[in-house]
Amino acid sequence: MNAIETLYTLLLENKLWETETIFKRNAYLITEGSLDSTVFFIVEGSVRVFTVDTEEENTIRFGYKNSFVTAIDSFFTDKPTQFYIQALKKCTVRTISKRSLLNFIESDLTHLKLWNTILGQLILQQMERERDLLMASPVDRYKSVLKRSPQVFQEIPDKYIASYLRMTAETLSRIKKS
Repeated sequence: MNAIETLYTLLLENKLWETETIFKRNAYLITEGSLDSTVFFIVEGSVRVFTVDTEEENTIRFGYKNSFVTAIDSFFTDKPTQFYIQALKKCTVRTISKRSLLNFIESDLTHLKLWNTILGQLILQQMERERDLLMASPVDRYKSVLKRSPQVFQEIPDKYIASYLRMTAETLSRIKKS
């Protein structure tokens, strides 16, 4: 069992999940400007995390079955988020508040070590993504994500993958065909 599944199971065993909610396709879990540090665990479905810059949407991250997602900026700063989290298909999520999660994590050294493992994995994922965007060609970015996260190409519509890879949908289509 990986660190995320372990934390999810511990929260389940301790009856700390506060709600289970179903979001319809295209529904927003969180919108820009909200002060919301709810942590979501995706039971079924997929989501995207994105920003809007001069009316262009820029996909930052995806969440799938058995993953956590939150407005990370709001979670750590207690300030309004700059992100949107949107269901890409019908999603079932469980939620826990930041306070409940942190109380649980801080209650036991083992929980804290588990949390630090998850945060370390998140930081490494973000560094890989940043490296890809700064240094790689579109083809190399595509290959890197395909190798690292093949489920993206099974779960996520191409237009959002293209946004995530910082290319047009047409470019992505050409790369996939070659």
